Amino acid sequence: MRRNLVISSAALAAVLLLAPSLAHATTTGGSLPWETPLQTLETSIKGPVAYGLALLGIVASGGMLIFGGEISEFTRRIMYIVLVAAVILGAASLMTTLFTTAALVG
Repeated sequence: MRRNLVISSAALAAVLLLAPSLAHATTTGGSLPWETPLQTLETSIKGPVAYGLALLGIVASGGMLIFGGEISEFTRRIMYIVLVAAVILGAASLMTTLFTTAALVG
């Protein structure tokens, strides 16, 4: 019984390895269905609107943290999260701008 299971497993492995027609992955052509939405999201994150929103977020959250007076700890933590997200978003836009210009010049 055990020997039949080993032989069956080996035969199945050999068929799967040696039958290229069963492979579903392709090496050329075709794109995955989620590539277009992800590229749209990437373009939106690196665009001028995102850069403006990041700048607005930095100013608003920084101003609230500096001049906010007595704000709760929860609100302060939310403002830190907004500030960090705005800095990261702004940095992505800035780096794209810098390296795109450098690639065109050099």
